[in-house]
Amino acid sequence: QVQLMESGGGSVQAGGSLRLSCATSGVYSRYLMGWFRQALDGEREGVAAIRGDGATKYADSVKGRFTVSVDDPDNTLYLEMNNLKPEDTAMYYCAADLRRWFSPPSLARDAFGYWGQGTQVTVSS
Repeated sequence: QVQLMESGGGSVQAGGSLRLSCATSGVYSRYLMGWFRQALDGEREGVAAIRGDGATKYADSVKGRFTVSVDDPDNTLYLEMNNLKPEDTAMYYCAADLRRWFSPPSLARDAFGYWGQGTQVTVSS
């Protein structure tokens, strides 16, 4: 059974940095994992995804600012966020899927079958 637990959220000023972590269990070498976010008045959107072989995909809005990575061997998922903007304010969720490990990394919600509970990120101007 796959379990995911996020941590590392908080409040920062614009231009600051945060690193989110997602502790995993039941995730091994073949996986697709990702980060999503949902603003208070918005829909859940994909931010970054990473496949077991290291292939990644980013939303255009975070390219060059966010970096997704996985720490072997415990498969902890990270999201390094730099130059944060107020529009990055949202609840951030990690997600995983064990069926699409061979597919190109995806930012679609329906590509992921397992979800964490979320961690809040607030960026003030």
